[in-house]
Amino acid sequence: MDASTPPPAAAPRPQTPFERFGGHDFFDLLIARFYAGVAADPVLRPMYPDQDLGPAAERLQLFLEQYWGGPTTYSQERGHPRLRMRHAPFPVDGAAHDAWLRHMRAALDECAAEFDLRAEDEHELWDYLTRAAFSMVNTEPYPGPA
Repeated sequence: MDASTPPPAAAPRPQTPFERFGGHDFFDLLIARFYAGVAADPVLRPMYPDQDLGPAAERLQLFLEQYWGGPTTYSQERGHPRLRMRHAPFPVDGAAHDAWLRHMRAALDECAAEFDLRAEDEHELWDYLTRAAFSMVNTEPYPGPA
């Protein structure tokens, strides 16, 4: 290579899932739609002692954004996620698991359509959400929905 040859271009940085999904706007809508369902759910709503679901929604949004490669605000504000520990005070049984996933599925379906989410990305996100929901069950062995 002589002095007149430009250096090779750096390979572009691959997008994070956070970026592929639609960034902050995607997660903002996902969590807003999810908590709209939670607000009226007879199984889940009692698990939120605060009248305002806003703080819980913000925590979930910040966690998911960070998990998928977005800003690290969650850890900066709250430390390590410790999801099982943080959910331990709440009795999460099979009914709560199913209700949580039902509202998250509805929210994800709406957001996937609005953000034109690729099928692979939707599958990756849903796979994580289903595993996370299962791992929060803390009151009984739960084999999954019938």
